[in-house]
Amino acid sequence: MMQKPKKLTTKSGVYLFKNNTHEIIYIGKAKNIADRIASYFNQPDDFKTSLLLGEATTLETIPTSSEVEALYLEAELIKKYQPKFNKLLKEGNPFIYLFFSQEKIPTLSIVRTKDEKGTYIGPFLTKKAAHGVYNFLTKTLQLKLCTKKITHGCLQYHIGVCAGFCKAEFDIEFYKFRLMLAQQLLTNNSDMALKAIEKEIKQASKNLEFERASHLLEYKQNFEQIARTLQTLRSMPSKQNVPDTQKNLDVLMAVQKRLHLKHVPYVIDCFDISHMQSLAIVGSCIRYVHGIPEPKSFRRFKIKTLIEQDDYAALAEIVERRYKSGLEYPNLIVVDGGKGQISAVKPYIGTAELVGLAKKEETIISADFKHFIKLDLHRPEDLLLLQIRDKTHDFAISYHRKKRTLTKNS
Repeated sequence: MMQKPKKLTTKSGVYLFKNNTHEIIYIGKAKNIADRIASYFNQPDDFKTSLLLGEATTLETIPTSSEVEALYLEAELIKKYQPKFNKLLKEGNPFIYLFFSQEKIPTLSIVRTKDEKGTYIGPFLTKKAAHGVYNFLTKTLQLKLCTKKITHGCLQYHIGVCAGFCKAEFDIEFYKFRLMLAQQLLTNNSDMALKAIEKEIKQASKNLEFERASHLLEYKQNFEQIARTLQTLRSMPSKQNVPDTQKNLDVLMAVQKRLHLKHVPYVIDCFDISHMQSLAIVGSCIRYVHGIPEPKSFRRFKIKTLIEQDDYAALAEIVERRYKSGLEYPNLIVVDGGKGQISAVKPYIGTAELVGLAKKEETIISADFKHFIKLDLHRPEDLLLLQIRDKTHDFAISYHRKKRTLTKNS
């Protein structure tokens, strides 16, 4: 039986169980990878879990920037590798949609199949996400249609939940307007929805419909909050992002093979130093996640411990500072340089793997100095490494120029 892994990331992401022939046998997603994996080892009496852990020998994790990204990456990987333990996504239809019907009195509902005419929003990959959006819209925009018939409206109508279908005088046009707002929110037409609300407020005020105007003003005031909440809850990234994720994953797997790495480098940090005649010594670090730059994790460093030029010591300083601040280690660290730079930063790389990229020779050097790989510009994995190295260099140079300018002007 597989042993419980140690020191897993607490980020959201995807995890892959593999057997002794490195075949992927199960793919899952998690809001917190460490907690999710721990749960497998806390339920020894569960038959399916025991079966999985009995066959699995290794675990690989892919951290993501959000739980939504993890949901879609999981689906893509399952489609590609078809793991035998992923019966749900291999068979049947796991997707859920929000459905706007085209009836005389249209409705908003949650469905699993596209059997009727209307507008389908999704897919959502979890019931929780779909119901979260549905419940939020229903309560916030007063869309519930109850089956009661009460002259002055039911209790839920008076507390602002029921649409008022229970009343003898049901305002169907105002209900359709709110339903239209919900649809625009779900299709990212927030600007159109705001304009429509403002127009309705003016008309309601003109007609002295003060209660209606008050409701509309409340919708307008809370509109940005609604949009932010929906963005968090729904599982609907743009369609073009999905194939890009798979393409990047293929390149990263090629990087792993090319550099003889133990793990796929889903997160890569690259470091560089810049100076001119020992003046304004600065450093930079660029982070790529899933083959894409993550600007929020870029860092610039003013060298604190040196006055004169010492590239090795400067590089060691910024690598140590980068992770001493509490940032999680990446899968791979790339330093701009050769054996000297590699040796200088080795004590500070934690759990990460390490390579150097020597400029003059355009050669990748492994941390154990066993592999010297000549860069090939016809290989996507080599082009990615060069792109990361060059972006880091440009980032350092721009900071160096800024520091020199400030020094001249002071």
